[in-house]
Formats: sequence, structure tokens, C-alpha cells
Amino acid sequence: MSLGPRIAICEHPLTERLTEAGVESSVGSVGDLYDNALAETINGLFKTEVIHRREPWRSFEAVEFATLKWVDWYNHRRLLAPIGNVPPAEAEARYSLQAEVQLLAV
Repeated sequence: MSLGPRIAICEHPLTERLTEAGVESSVGSVGDLYDNALAETINGLFKTEVIHRREPWRSFEAVEFATLKWVDWYNHRRLLAPIGNVPPAEAEARYSLQAEVQLLAV
């Protein structure tokens, strides 16, 4: 299914910037529709949970600080049922440790 040249043109600057910043794709390709869908989902979640819930904002700095706090919570303290009600950072640390132990056992 083709979404036309407009999508490709919009994706190119984002893809280029992400590559320059050293950001790697989470699904095996960069700047494709899966990456865009994931970004839009997280952006919508953030706007719902932080931006619109606390309007009006007093300053740009207040938005920046709230953003940093939310990203920290999302990555380090948010509990995810599909991975055993643990935060993503904890699940990743467990996985890395388990992978290291398996490598040493070989």
C-alpha cells in the first residue's frame, strides 16, 4: 500500500536527523511507517497525560521540566503488566544480566 510521495518527503528530514543523532530504529528500518506510528502514539500519550491535563502552562521552561519528569517516569518507573508489572528499565537490566549469564555459561 502506497501512501504517496507526501509521506516520503515528510519522513526524509526526520530520518536524516535521527540518523545524525545516532538514533537507531526499533523495528529494523528507520523513518518507516512503524517508527512514525510509534512516535505518534507516544506523542499522543504524552499530550494527554501531561500537556492537556495541566494547561495553561506558565512558561516554556515549565513544559520542558514536565517533559523531562514524564520521560523519566515513562522509562524508569512506569509499571508494565506484559513484562511482570516492572518498569522498562528494570526489565531491560534483568534481560541484560540474564543474557550475560547465558554467554558465560557457554
